[in-house]
Amino acid sequence: MGLGRYIFRRFILSAFVVVGVTFLVFVAAQVVPSDPAALYAGPRPSAEQIEKARAELHLEASLPERFIRFGKAMATGDFGVSYKSRRLISQDLAAFLPATLELAAFSTFLALLIGIPAGAFAAARRGGWLDRMGGLASIAAVAMPAFFLAMLLQFVFAKWLGVLPLSGRMSREIAISAPLAPVTGFALIDALLSRRFDAFGDALAHLILPALTLAAYPAGIAMRLTRSAMIEILERRHILAARALGLSGRRILFGHALPNAVGPALTVLGLSFAFALTGAVLVEIIFAWPGLGRYVSEAILSKDFPVIAAATLVVTLCYVAMNLVLDLAQALIDPRVTLK
Repeated sequence: MGLGRYIFRRFILSAFVVVGVTFLVFVAAQVVPSDPAALYAGPRPSAEQIEKARAELHLEASLPERFIRFGKAMATGDFGVSYKSRRLISQDLAAFLPATLELAAFSTFLALLIGIPAGAFAAARRGGWLDRMGGLASIAAVAMPAFFLAMLLQFVFAKWLGVLPLSGRMSREIAISAPLAPVTGFALIDALLSRRFDAFGDALAHLILPALTLAAYPAGIAMRLTRSAMIEILERRHILAARALGLSGRRILFGHALPNAVGPALTVLGLSFAFALTGAVLVEIIFAWPGLGRYVSEAILSKDFPVIAAATLVVTLCYVAMNLVLDLAQALIDPRVTLK
């Protein structure tokens, strides 16, 4: 299978995933024991208000018609209004989603930056003190609960050393006196576009602790997977031949062995991106991060189905896009992937 055919196949499979998730979200809405019309009509609605809400929501239509209408709305980004706040869901997503995406992307980058090189060095020093310390660190990163790690990082770096902020996304001095002009919704990118390097440093400082908290688990997994794959690859004949030819250890490690071992770690990091998007609720609460997690958790408690459906679809699209990028990166790094 060539690279072009592989890319086309991955796009088709990604489209099927999005359609399947849309169908499952619609089915879940039909079996939830609640009346959307009563929720939409507000607190203590009358029978007339419920009937009016039922007509506005087209609840009297058949299931196929409602699914087609639901699918068209999701495809066009017309997510409707929240039952609880009566605000446009698209406006809420535009406000909350960039913060979560920025946190998830940065934590995935940290996991990639820490886990894969650490696994490669541990395999190259197999049995040494670096390998043993790396093994202990990876086990601790995987086993430690996120909330405990978050509070530990806050105590060490915010309270004890005082080098990083405790919580929030921006400091009050910048947020109130000289706020950033919202262009993309990503604080780091908006600061660079505005040439506000003070705001960039402040946003980066606020991002480090929550991103490290989310990156710990996938970095530990990526390190163990990379180490196991590297140990096997370093014993293969072409690596032994490269050593016999006198190639440097760094070139053998990163130029010949690591590209063949990085595939499983990239797959795990793709899953960790989805975990960061959907599982960052507790981390966002601890660090007072104004992201999607708290918004969706409040919608779940209030059974605000349009918000849940919109957030589910948006997170699915983000995960599918991230997974597609990682699949293509894996195919470019290791061309054998396209031949399977």
